[in-house]
Amino acid sequence: MTRIVALRYLVAALVLSLLVGCGRPPELIGVVNPDFPAASFDLHRQKVFIATTRQATEVTGAFFTAQRAPELGLASVEVTIPPNHMPGRVERARQLPPDPRREFTVVDPTVFDSDGAFVAALNKELATRPPGQRSVMFFVHGYNTSASDGILRLAQFVEDTKFEGVPVLFTWASAASTPRYVYDLNSALVARAKLKEITEILTRTNAEGFGIFAHSMGTFLTMEGLVDAQLASRLKHHGKLEHIVLAAPDIDIDLFRTQVSILPASIREKLYVLVSKDDFALRISRRIAGGVPRVGAADAAVLERLGVTVIDLSKIHDASSSNHTKFAGSPQVVQIIGQGLNANTQFSRSPSPALGQLLAASPIQIFGN
Repeated sequence: MTRIVALRYLVAALVLSLLVGCGRPPELIGVVNPDFPAASFDLHRQKVFIATTRQATEVTGAFFTAQRAPELGLASVEVTIPPNHMPGRVERARQLPPDPRREFTVVDPTVFDSDGAFVAALNKELATRPPGQRSVMFFVHGYNTSASDGILRLAQFVEDTKFEGVPVLFTWASAASTPRYVYDLNSALVARAKLKEITEILTRTNAEGFGIFAHSMGTFLTMEGLVDAQLASRLKHHGKLEHIVLAAPDIDIDLFRTQVSILPASIREKLYVLVSKDDFALRISRRIAGGVPRVGAADAAVLERLGVTVIDLSKIHDASSSNHTKFAGSPQVVQIIGQGLNANTQFSRSPSPALGQLLAASPIQIFGN
C-alpha cells in the first residue's frame, strides 16, 4: 500500500468514525440492573436466536468477541423493549447497567451445546405462533457491528416491522471498529463456509418458510453464500425460501453482476435490493475500494436490468447521519417492509391493496421487471 493510498484510507476511516460517534456504547448482553431488573416489569420482549462465527467470552456484557471461532456457535437471548420506544430508534444505554424502563436490555443469554438443542428451542418458539406465521427471518448484519449491536438492531427491526415469525441472527466476527474494514471483509469470507451449516440446521426445524435479510457487508457474505450453494447444486431445494432482501449492499457493482449472473432466475426473482444515493457510508466504502461504485448507492435502473427488484429509498429520511440504515431507521420504511414481510407480498410488483396504497403515498420507488 502506497503512502498516499494509506493516507486516504486513514482519512476515510476517521470521517466514518465521526459518523458513528466518539465512543462505542457498552456491551450489555446478560447485564441485569439490580435496582430495576427487567423481570420486574411487564415489558414487550423479542426472542432472538443466534448463530455465530465469533468466539465466546466471559467478559461482562460481551457474550461473543470479535475473534473468529473455528466452530459455529448457537445461542439465544431475549430483548426487552422499553415503553418509550420510538419506531426507527434503538434506545440504548450509554453506561451499564441498562434501565429497562427507558432502554433496551438483552437478558437470559443461553448457549446451546448441540444442533438438536437449538432446533428444539427454535421449534418451541415457532409453535407459539399460529399456522401461517411460523416463518424464520435470517438476519445477517453488516460491517463495524458487535454482537450486542446486531442483537439490538434485529430486535428493533422485528419490533417495528411487527414481524410475526421468529428472528435468527447470523453474527459473524466483525471487529466492531471503524478502521478495521479489511479485517471485517476477511471475517465475512471466513464465515461464508458456515452459512451452509446453519442453513442445514434451519431446514431441520418446523419453519413454514424462510426469508433472508442482510445489511451492508452482510449482503456481500449472503451473496457469496448463495453463489457457493448454486455452484454446489444446493439451491435446487429452495422451495421454502420466500425472499432475499439486501439492504444498502456494500458490494462492488462488478462483483454483484457476476454473482447475480451465476444465480438461477428462480432466485433472482426473489432478490430485493434497497438502495439510496445519499448513503454516506457507502461513499466512504467506495473510496476505500478504489472508486468502484457500491451496489447500495448505484442507479436503480442499472440494477434492475440485472433481473432483481430494486427499492429506491433516496428520498426517505433516516434517523442516522450516514443514511446507511434506512431499512430500520426510518419509521416509514419499516412499516412498509413489515407489511411486505407479514403479507408475503415480498415487495411484490403487484402488491396487496393496503401495501399498494402505502407505497403510492410514499416517496419510495420500486423498479422491477
